Amino acid sequence: MARRPTIKDIARQAGVSESAVSFALNDRPGVSQDTRARIRCVAEELGWQPNSAARALSGERSGTVGLVLARPAHTLGVESFFLQLVSGIQEVLSAARTALLFQVVEDIDAECAVYRRWWAERRVDGVLVVDPRTSDPRPALLEGLALPAVTVGEALSSAGGLGDGAGRGPSPAPSATLSSVRADDAGAMAQVLEHLYGLGHRRIVHVAGLPGLAHTVRRMESLRAEAARRGLGPDQVRSVVTDYSDAEGAAATRRVLAEPNPPTALVYDNDVMAVAGSAVAAELGIPVPGRLSIVAWDDSALCRVTHPRLTALVRDTAGFGRLAAEELLAVLAGSPPGVRISERPRLEPRESTAPPPAHT
Repeated sequence: MARRPTIKDIARQAGVSESAVSFALNDRPGVSQDTRARIRCVAEELGWQPNSAARALSGERSGTVGLVLARPAHTLGVESFFLQLVSGIQEVLSAARTALLFQVVEDIDAECAVYRRWWAERRVDGVLVVDPRTSDPRPALLEGLALPAVTVGEALSSAGGLGDGAGRGPSPAPSATLSSVRADDAGAMAQVLEHLYGLGHRRIVHVAGLPGLAHTVRRMESLRAEAARRGLGPDQVRSVVTDYSDAEGAAATRRVLAEPNPPTALVYDNDVMAVAGSAVAAELGIPVPGRLSIVAWDDSALCRVTHPRLTALVRDTAGFGRLAAEELLAVLAGSPPGVRISERPRLEPRESTAPPPAHT
């Protein structure tokens, strides 16, 4: 097995002392510019890389950031959102020569345990925190550990509440270590309801995701507010919660379509559930969009190849990931924590939405 090059190897080939190599590679004074350049050239030729564990133990940065997902594992393999999010994160981190340490756990308690272990082992310089909760122990934990973090979603205070804000600036809940990158879920839901209401739909069901997630709450609250503004009550427009999986999306679809006054439109919190719901409608002999309109929250190839093609919210999920990674790198470089707002999703009407039948 090939041996990793060491500082001793570089010193021998460059004809200098090991201390000179250490000075040169760590940008410390004590060697001339010519010697520094020669040492770095030799290090590159030998393929030398700093030992991140040793650097962490010495108090230097590890060159790694962490991402933990506390979600049912069976929901991740079919959902495109996280794949696109991670691709955007990785794009920025790769350019900055920063590694991503990724782990999937069963629940929020296990996620907190991972943060404590990473902090104790100095494994990461900071973390990206996804799926903010309405009652969330993570902000207080991360602040207590002084572990820099960017919340991908709603802005959270150390008390675990939802924050607000716009632009790049002070966090609405001032924090020593936490930043936030937010999506306008409320505005996106308003677009969806405006589209369906404008087509004439008055019985609408939102097939939502996990009920404890902050963005699920935002979407449900926005749906209720927009419905009330149009004079529609909870018996006409409402949300039902699921675990984001195709199985629960299909089961929820069956339940609501079996009601005495079934909805004429369904809004799904991801593309996978929307496709599953469309399949259920076809199985039940309910034409889309003739008797049922369908909207997917996240656009994907699934939405575009399903027949009929699904109306969907189009957003730059990879760009959302890039924004989060850029914010974390900025904080690690010394910028104060803040809030960034991603571009609002836009609704892309396709063949799965149309006016409801006249008799409804």
